[in-house]
Amino acid sequence: MISAGDFRNGVTFEEDGNVMQVVEFQHVKPGKGAAFVRTKVKNVITGGVVEKSYNPSAKFESAFIERRDMEFSYIDGDLYHFMDSETYEDVPVNKAELGDAFRFVKENMICKVLSYKGKVFGVEPPNFVELEIVETDPGFKGDTATNVTKPAKLETGAEVRVPLFIDIGEVVRIDTRTGEYMERANK
Repeated sequence: MISAGDFRNGVTFEEDGNVMQVVEFQHVKPGKGAAFVRTKVKNVITGGVVEKSYNPSAKFESAFIERRDMEFSYIDGDLYHFMDSETYEDVPVNKAELGDAFRFVKENMICKVLSYKGKVFGVEPPNFVELEIVETDPGFKGDTATNVTKPAKLETGAEVRVPLFIDIGEVVRIDTRTGEYMERANK
């Protein structure tokens, strides 16, 4: 059991049959009246985020979210298959369960598969990935002084904005959380 007074970012709990995760919280003690906890909570199954206020003494059942490292194997229609490296178990995940950041994942990458009581509800790709540029306008010597960017297509099909000096065939590091170019990857 966890009380609302113990809420911290990332805490997961059960409420009315739903699994909720605290995204933001604030303990409020107004001049008049009782203290309360103002939160933004995310339903981890549906992805919906709502703002709620709780009495600090309200109690909730803790929810354990399992995060397993799994290797992305292949795509079969709308099913994306992941393999547990220890048990070699194949776990199919529906395309709808994948986030926007999954566009930076290629085959054989290790991702975290999120599940609650055996039901997979999401996939977290690595925070940083190294991918090859397969399509972009040519770069020119001296195009390094400004913060001007150009579109570039990665080997996974995703598009990002890169500096003008980046060419086709170069490997770049991408932050999957923001979808931004970070730097050239060391070869």
